[in-house]
Amino acid sequence: MRFYNSVGPNPRVVTMFMAEKGIEIPEVMIDLRGGENRRAPYNVDVNPAGQTPALELDDGSVLTEITAICEYLDERFPAPALIGTTPEERARTRMWTRRIDIKICEPLTNGFRFSEGLPLFEPRMRCLPEAAAGLKAVAQDGVRWLDPLIASREFVTGDALTLADILLFAFLDFGVSVGQPLDPENANITRWYDRMKTRPSANPN
Repeated sequence: MRFYNSVGPNPRVVTMFMAEKGIEIPEVMIDLRGGENRRAPYNVDVNPAGQTPALELDDGSVLTEITAICEYLDERFPAPALIGTTPEERARTRMWTRRIDIKICEPLTNGFRFSEGLPLFEPRMRCLPEAAAGLKAVAQDGVRWLDPLIASREFVTGDALTLADILLFAFLDFGVSVGQPLDPENANITRWYDRMKTRPSANPN
């Protein structure tokens, strides 16, 4: 296998996921800022959507989309399970991963792309600068919605770390670095975030 990595929260989700599972896969760093992901050979031979990350499998086929990559790795390397060991656990992880993606990650990322990230992304995709502030507010609404729901939990889905935690952390930590800080009034999320930051997978260097 070969992992196509780059900067940004999406590849970080997969690198954290692999670190938590103890998986090491040879990687190729793609220059996202320089637009390597948007031109050949990457957007021809690896991912026609021009996005990172991507995982080339042993048979030469390529997986993209972070949840698909992580689910494949969880099945290929079952222990420790980061999606679940039963149908109920896996469904619960997928439910929370989807909720977090829609309510927090997507608006947070587009809020950045359409404002601070506009010089980088405007030549590459349709950007809506007038929507940036609203999208950032939507992401904060999502965090406020989630905060009381994890008050009695160590992790998003309960007592065990899952993909939902890794996804949420990678994007919230990215938000902190691009002008979308955590509101300290969200005490449960802040507590969870501070604990996640101490994990070796969050600090690989």
